[in-house]
Amino acid sequence: MTEAAAPLPHDTTDRTLRQLMGESVWSAMLDGALVRRHPIGSTLLRQGEEGQHVLALVGGVAKVLRHERGGELTLLAFRGPGELLGEVAVLDGGVRSANVLSITDCTVAVLAKPTFLHFVAARGLYPVLVRYALARLRESDLARAGGDILPRLAAALLTLADLSAAPSGEPVELALTREELAQHLGVSRNTVSAGLGDLGPFGVQPARKRILLTDLPALRGVGRQL
Repeated sequence: MTEAAAPLPHDTTDRTLRQLMGESVWSAMLDGALVRRHPIGSTLLRQGEEGQHVLALVGGVAKVLRHERGGELTLLAFRGPGELLGEVAVLDGGVRSANVLSITDCTVAVLAKPTFLHFVAARGLYPVLVRYALARLRESDLARAGGDILPRLAAALLTLADLSAAPSGEPVELALTREELAQHLGVSRNTVSAGLGDLGPFGVQPARKRILLTDLPALRGVGRQL
């Protein structure tokens, strides 16, 4: 008798697939999978390739970027531990619709397409995957909900830092551009650049295609100090 996934809550916005499945089902899915480690800035999946495997993100943070026909890049999402990467192309039999790059050091478990599809079917996980996809869309909408930019920018950076699970007190480096943050928050690049400058006293050090966070406790206090 197979074990079913955990009951689905009404609001899944802040829940990972690992939480939706339940710990035992997630662990069973990863059992025997090939584990790979990728340094910051690595390409984990490439747009246009056939979906022959799924990546389960065990540690670290990744960004999902799509190359548009005009040549520009569009940030679609961030992914953290307990999330799946590349499942859509595997489920629909198509090609990857976006690139996935690590913005911190990442550890992934590689699941071959036949293995993943068999596991999903055997455990009755298709409804879970649908709810998971809808929750991620809702998450993107909430990031663009508006409000004062500095608290929103600080919250976005803190969320990524927390997902990276860096050792307490250690600086956190994110392979992230101003344009990507602007797309994530639904504001202009100039607004993000100005906001990053204002967050300098709180340990935020932007560089070319990188953002270094050196004082997370100070950054957490932004909402109280502004």
